[in-house]
Amino acid sequence: MRPSIRHQIALLLAVPLLLTVPCAFAQSAPASAASVVSPPVDLPATDSSADAPAHASTTADQVDLDDIRNFSRVYEVVRQAYVEKVDNKTLMKAAITGMLSGLDPHSEYLDKDGLSQLNEDTTGEYSGLGIEVMEEDGGLRIVSPIDDTPAARAGIKPGDSIVKINGTLIDPQNVDDLFKQLRGKPGSKIDLTIVHDKSDKLIDLHLVRENIAVSSVKVRELEPGYAYIRISQFQDDTGGDLDKKLGELIAKNGPQKGAVLDLRNNPGGLLNAAVAVSDDFLNSGVIVTTRGRLQDANLSFSAHPGDQLNGAPMIVLTNNGTASAAEIVSGALKDNHRALIMGQRTFGKGVVQTVIPLDADHAVKITTARYYTPNGTSIQAEGIKPDIPLADLTVNKADSGPSLINSEADLPNHLANENAKAGTDINDDGSAADGKLATSDYALAQALNVLKGMALGNAATARR
Repeated sequence: MRPSIRHQIALLLAVPLLLTVPCAFAQSAPASAASVVSPPVDLPATDSSADAPAHASTTADQVDLDDIRNFSRVYEVVRQAYVEKVDNKTLMKAAITGMLSGLDPHSEYLDKDGLSQLNEDTTGEYSGLGIEVMEEDGGLRIVSPIDDTPAARAGIKPGDSIVKINGTLIDPQNVDDLFKQLRGKPGSKIDLTIVHDKSDKLIDLHLVRENIAVSSVKVRELEPGYAYIRISQFQDDTGGDLDKKLGELIAKNGPQKGAVLDLRNNPGGLLNAAVAVSDDFLNSGVIVTTRGRLQDANLSFSAHPGDQLNGAPMIVLTNNGTASAAEIVSGALKDNHRALIMGQRTFGKGVVQTVIPLDADHAVKITTARYYTPNGTSIQAEGIKPDIPLADLTVNKADSGPSLINSEADLPNHLANENAKAGTDINDDGSAADGKLATSDYALAQALNVLKGMALGNAATARR
């Protein structure tokens, strides 16, 4: 990540929660901390007439006394007549929550637990066992353990099922409550009873929770010269992590002919992380702009010289779960003609939320701006359409009977190739590896094939 990006104030973009406070990297003047935490009481008038007196709009939009009376009456009716007793604190929280949720799906009131969850989502750090778990048929199944965590060291494997937690058998009625027990304070103990996949033997494990850091970036080669970059969400360290891991791969294997950036099912995250990732593959151009009613919400982000892949072709894989910050990256690379978008239309979350602290344990997350791709397009409720549409398919290897003759080499008395090398397997033409990738991830296999075509075109152009 470039130094000029490191010190930005966190900006959030995601489907379930997120987006943020203006940051210093914007070309417009940065907002002071005070202006973020304590926004002005009199917001700009919604009337588009610049000449209208300021007090006219304020007077027209005053709260009616009848509305205040109705609110008080409803409050008292609920407090006195609801079937179960509700305390005043619960009612006030519900009133605030309802006011914000009535605005849009992304504005919300955050209490201590909500702020804690927000911190976990943006830092990728939590205290637990280091396992990704999914609920299945009223039980808990392990998706994958994270390397060098209590779960991995205990021998937990993908596909294992958790049968008991602290001696309590998991069933559809208690699965949600028991799931929450997987997390806890560092150093606290927990007992799990698990069953390995395709086994009926119960295994008791005694584990100690630790601070877990979840990396959002994975980088590897699909095959020599073609990089695969998977970003699962946009966290504080995503930009720096991408710089490090992609740099290590290039140092080890040499410059890449092309890369697939996989943003499928990426719900978003921090705006400055999305800007940093986009900047890693661009030499110049606008990345994203935001516009809102407050001056601090009007921001613009541009790329700096320095493309990690030196212009090698890129494919960005997207689907309906590609949202928010992930859409910013997709839009930036598409509009700047840096990458082809392949897959399905993205989710279409094109708005920005600002997290405004109320006190140490409470905050308001409220939508303050819309964002626009470099071409000035709003993707709100529409998403980004792929350059190459690709249906969500799976493929199976075709059934075929045994064949005695597949080539000239199988014919009796055939002439040998005078240039053939000893021990060469002529059947190893790469189709077997392609079939294996296609059956495990059809979209990725298609992306790699398109990427190879783009790389061959680049090489031909360079030769000419």
